[in-house]
Amino acid sequence: MHAEMLVLHFSKEVVDQPIIYRLVKDYDLEFNLLKATIYPRKEGVIVMELRGHPENFRRGMKYLKTSGVEVHRVASEVRRNEERCYQCGLCTAVCPTGALSVHRPSMEVVFDPEKCSACELCCPVCPARAMEVRINRDAV
Repeated sequence: MHAEMLVLHFSKEVVDQPIIYRLVKDYDLEFNLLKATIYPRKEGVIVMELRGHPENFRRGMKYLKTSGVEVHRVASEVRRNEERCYQCGLCTAVCPTGALSVHRPSMEVVFDPEKCSACELCCPVCPARAMEVRINRDAV
């Protein structure tokens, strides 16, 4: 069984097509959606784990690319620079896995790397740039 974390970007030309359905039906792949933002007739972004037999996975990836879906493999690790973080909490609003959360009542932002899917959605929203990406060279 092969599995990878992926970020899929759907353009307005393909956002209304049953692409994920085809991955399951035609390529016998399993998926776990972590976050999905779909704007019909406009665009969409899905963060997901995709898994299946290696040959089916390869064929499914080829299908995605030929269908016009922009595919980004998550081959990195996200870390928080504790010295930079000033606990604003913006990152918690975009984290699809709950790896970033606010501990109450102290209002401390807690980062659990075990829950992190490395989708990198927290990086651009962090005003302090405390969320850092480290490339996992073994996964590339």
